[in-house]
Amino acid sequence: MSLKVPKSNDLQLFKDGYKHLSGLDEAVLRNIQAVNELSDLVRTSFGPNGRNKLLINHLGRLFVTSDAATIIREIEVVHPAAKLLVMASQAQEAEMGDATNMVLILAGELLKKSENLLIMGLHPSEIIKGYELACAKALSELEKLSTFSLPSPLTHATLSSALKPAIASKQYGYEDTLASLVAEAALAIMPANPKNFNVDNVRVVKIMGGGLSGSKVVQGMVFGREPEGMVKKATKAKVAVFTSALDVAQTETKGTVLIKNADEMLNFTTGEEKHLEKIFKEIADSGVKVIIAGSSIGELALHYLNRFNIAVLKVLSKFELRRLCRVVNATPLARMGAPTPEEAGYVDVFETTEVGGDRVTVLRQLAPGDDGFDPTSLAEKTRTATIVLRGATANHLDDLERAIDDGVNVIKSLMKDARLVPGAGASELELAKRVDAYGSGLKGLSQHAVKRFATALEVVPRTLAENALGGAEGNEVLSRLWAKHEEKGGEAWGVDVEAEVDGTLQADQNKIYDSLAAKTWALRLATEAAVSVLSVDSIIMSKPAGGPKIPQQAGNWDADD
Repeated sequence: MSLKVPKSNDLQLFKDGYKHLSGLDEAVLRNIQAVNELSDLVRTSFGPNGRNKLLINHLGRLFVTSDAATIIREIEVVHPAAKLLVMASQAQEAEMGDATNMVLILAGELLKKSENLLIMGLHPSEIIKGYELACAKALSELEKLSTFSLPSPLTHATLSSALKPAIASKQYGYEDTLASLVAEAALAIMPANPKNFNVDNVRVVKIMGGGLSGSKVVQGMVFGREPEGMVKKATKAKVAVFTSALDVAQTETKGTVLIKNADEMLNFTTGEEKHLEKIFKEIADSGVKVIIAGSSIGELALHYLNRFNIAVLKVLSKFELRRLCRVVNATPLARMGAPTPEEAGYVDVFETTEVGGDRVTVLRQLAPGDDGFDPTSLAEKTRTATIVLRGATANHLDDLERAIDDGVNVIKSLMKDARLVPGAGASELELAKRVDAYGSGLKGLSQHAVKRFATALEVVPRTLAENALGGAEGNEVLSRLWAKHEEKGGEAWGVDVEAEVDGTLQADQNKIYDSLAAKTWALRLATEAAVSVLSVDSIIMSKPAGGPKIPQQAGNWDADD
């Protein structure tokens, strides 16, 4: 007879207040449920007919947008598993600047499909293995789907047609105007080697009033304010950038001065006036015609700047100041005084113009060959284009800016990899078909996960159809698409969001293309996020920091009992 060893029931591994959730029900399925909540939230905002979300963040700021990157940034997700998806989507935003919503939707759908397999008894490691095999197959097949590349000498027409699908998913109906503006701005600053295209060189300035048709591209950097002094224009000017206040220096200690007569009163301020005049005379003598101030400008300083015929512009954003320094090739100075030749910048044109009743300041470098081009100008290196956006409300202008931002990022990815694949959900459906065929030929339990991966890919065309045509119609469109993809040469059939015939169209004939690089990254990141969530088998949460929550007492805290 064996001896029974008594078991301790009060074994304590963690501190009081810790939460430990483990096992399939408590950890894995709960994580999948949380991720589904998040992907369902952004799913209705996918595609050209995606609905807007009205968000109010913790600071009380209002957002009306269908941009997934903005939505997840502002809603502050706290669930740890959902946060993994948010991180994957932010990685996509940082890497490609587009297709963030696709990462969330696809990862959510992959986890939804894995839920059935887990309940049926499959081990998470089998599902993970299947998903990784399917992702590798999908990525290799995606390369073969690329039938079109951006033509080599870039023209306004080819560039804007490549941008339209990306912009249409954010601002459907305005894509022609916005794609044209982005293409014009991008071509104006395109470097000799397009691979060096810098997204930062396309700026956006929002001016309330008017309509989108009043928007235009201005060569150079635009600031939505007038210069401070009387001088409003300068050409071929030396530029000094100051981050410190242009004013009389304040003393560290305070003192009391007793003034006995009028002469002493007059003499008291002349010292600092002469000192300030000497500083600005030195600046004027060094050839500086334009000063950019990153802080306040005193009345007396403004008087001397006007007297020495120096234009002065206040730029309070340190990010804008940094960009401006790059455009004029100047060093920002933290002291008042004349800049050395290395510290001073150069601008070809500094002028004030009017846009829709608002006075704006433009700093422009002329391109080589332009009239009056100075060979000393660093134009090739520092050219900037600004899209001046017009619109009725601040929210609408913000949303237009997000669409433009996506468009510019698409150009950046196309400059690195010019290959395009059919859009409108056509590529995803073709991949689903090929991955499913690949899964049927596999042996072992992982084939189930490969097939589930294939059905998860259907989520993109299905969501496009549901958002445009409604749920029941969406299923019909999907079955028509499957029929067309089964036929020979039907790889490019996608969802027609306007549903003119039967809800399907040929993406390549309608020039609906998506960037291959953006799709590749979205597939890879969505699979990684789903695999990360599936590989978790327990959640251990420590007690939140902070003291005990004291219940609110009734009545005034100071009142006597």
